[in-house]
Amino acid sequence: MDGIDPKIPQPSQSQSPPNREVFRMYLDSCILVKLLIREPDSEFYARLVEGHPVSSSMLAFTEVWSAMLARERAQLIGTRLRLEAWQRFEDQMRTQMVDLSPISEAIIRRAHWTLGRVHPKVPLRSLDALHLATADQLQDWPLVTSDQRLREAALHLGYPLNDLPGPILPAY
Repeated sequence: MDGIDPKIPQPSQSQSPPNREVFRMYLDSCILVKLLIREPDSEFYARLVEGHPVSSSMLAFTEVWSAMLARERAQLIGTRLRLEAWQRFEDQMRTQMVDLSPISEAIIRRAHWTLGRVHPKVPLRSLDALHLATADQLQDWPLVTSDQRLREAALHLGYPLNDLPGPILPAY
């Protein structure tokens, strides 16, 4: 059954193992959604980020909401679950378990540069370029994403990426 799973650990909810280096990880919006609404690979990503502070772009504020609404329209989740998941996300932002970085002019210009840098090899979308530019400005690595185009662009730019649980899944 899809939904919020209280057994899935959340970012910074538990302590890291004693010998594990703690570093901030950059999550794109699709991974944030996987941590809020149960998907087949949610547990993999929850274990990956467990004990680590996480960051993303303020862009995720709108993208996560849009993804939740899309899942409700597709009848994958109900209104109650959407509202509970959104409240949980707002709580994580308020307590800085998830730190959303504002989109500055410098990030917009970096995204512009990024689009040109990966062209024509990667047909990168503008919002994904903003995520890459934000991660680069913050230097929060690895970039945690399951989006194939975003991963291809990150590899092209030499940015550190997370491992994948299996096949790359389409972003919503």
